[in-house]
Amino acid sequence: MRVRNRHSRIFAVPQEKVGALIDTLAGEDDRLWACEVWPAMRFDRPLGVGAVGGHGPVRYSVESYEPGRSVRFRFSAPRGFDGFHEFTLRTTEDDETELVHLMVLRLRHPAWCTYPLLWRPMHDALLEDSLDRTERELTGTVRVPARWSLYVRLLRRVISGRWPFRFSSTKVPPSRTTAIR
Repeated sequence: MRVRNRHSRIFAVPQEKVGALIDTLAGEDDRLWACEVWPAMRFDRPLGVGAVGGHGPVRYSVESYEPGRSVRFRFSAPRGFDGFHEFTLRTTEDDETELVHLMVLRLRHPAWCTYPLLWRPMHDALLEDSLDRTERELTGTVRVPARWSLYVRLLRRVISGRWPFRFSSTKVPPSRTTAIR
């Protein structure tokens, strides 16, 4: 099974401003990735070719990087992901800047099953939250904020251990709670 998943947003700012946000990925002052509500992107060294890391259980390495222009990551996990994801910039016909996130995968077992049920909905929500964060950084506001689907909210609850039907009376420690929208 092949997957081509694209998210993008157009900003009325020069490419240099958007490119500067790409360069903050996985840094202490990451201003593109929605790390306030999703696992932060982290690497074993600063963003650059050969850096290894990922976010949460998703692992990858930096395959190519053009500062201020693009970065491509090659997947190493979860199992069954054979492909890449990348951020790139494009100038539109109106001289605006389009930030594009593209993920291209060839799914193998077990991802042919887990991708549509788990990874795709979570990925889509994460990317839209990251584009919201980018828009807020560049413009000070978000015209149409992304909303998590009921399914994404349910997945986040199950994954975080905050399923409403707990089998014990033990409460979830406050340090493990995350805002659910």
